[in-house]
Amino acid sequence: MSRAKSVALLMADSCQLKGSASSPEMGNQSCKNSPRVSSGSAANCGREKKGQGEPSSSSDSAVLPRHPTRAVLASGTPSFELSQAPLMAAAESSCSSMKEVMVDVDSKQQRAKPHWYERYVQPCVAELLGSALFIFIGCLSVVEDAGGTGRLQPALAHGLALGLTIAILGNISGGHFNPAVSLGVWLVGGLNITMLIPYWISQLCGGIIGASLTKAVTTDEHYANATGGAFSGIVADEQIPSVLVGEIVMTTFLVLAVCMGAVNEETKTPLAPFCIGLTVTVDILAGGAISGACMNPARAFGPALVANYWDYHWVYWVGPMLAGLLVGALVRLLIGDRTTRLFLN
Repeated sequence: MSRAKSVALLMADSCQLKGSASSPEMGNQSCKNSPRVSSGSAANCGREKKGQGEPSSSSDSAVLPRHPTRAVLASGTPSFELSQAPLMAAAESSCSSMKEVMVDVDSKQQRAKPHWYERYVQPCVAELLGSALFIFIGCLSVVEDAGGTGRLQPALAHGLALGLTIAILGNISGGHFNPAVSLGVWLVGGLNITMLIPYWISQLCGGIIGASLTKAVTTDEHYANATGGAFSGIVADEQIPSVLVGEIVMTTFLVLAVCMGAVNEETKTPLAPFCIGLTVTVDILAGGAISGACMNPARAFGPALVANYWDYHWVYWVGPMLAGLLVGALVRLLIGDRTTRLFLN
């Protein structure tokens, strides 16, 4: 059966129902007076009044509109409006499902919010553990340095230990393990100010633990000969300027590698742990004979406390911390990305 005949049959049934609800004349009159009823549907109403329950012939169906979706039912409602009802129901169902999905996403985001332990305590634990491991390996490489290797053994040990520790714990705390690095990262916006002091305390405590472990595993003779891994290269005041400048330059190189390789958005790289560790290795190989290439106040503080060696200790605090300030200024003013620079954005 064609679509036109289907529409005509539906109109005829509707007229028949309306006619049976009242008198036949009223049913016929309502069909004829309806402004939406077409000529074909009026003819069908007449046939229903005479008792002919059969649908209209093909000649009557030709009077219907050629576009069947614009046909008008006897109830006065266009058939295309009724055909849109399932679409409207589907749209309402889709909207409700979308609302449910948005609620699920919001609940997941609320559940994904870090716990206070992960935000404040766990990073400090990672800094404590990482600093202890790094300084233990560094001090041990100095105390047990085999003859004839020169600065190669300490350089490789410090660089590899730092790179591995950053790769392991960097996603938790950022992998600083150095007060000068934490200062520079805070200045460029990579660390909250509320975490700066806790980071420093964790790093210094980690340095004490690492130096204590070094003393526990080495012989007294080797430990005394190397002053427990403390920096004892300065023996006269005349060395202070060169040592101080050397520490500033080498620590600048290190902190710059951290800030540009792990914090600055445009220059971030997954090779940051390798780059940072290699920077330490290069600095020790190049400047170990000048200042010992400390570059880390925690690395100087832990062995100095355990071995009780404080000669010229302040140099290894002033040089690295000045370098952290210098790198913070460089990144914020000149070489940082647009979100980091303070000017010329």
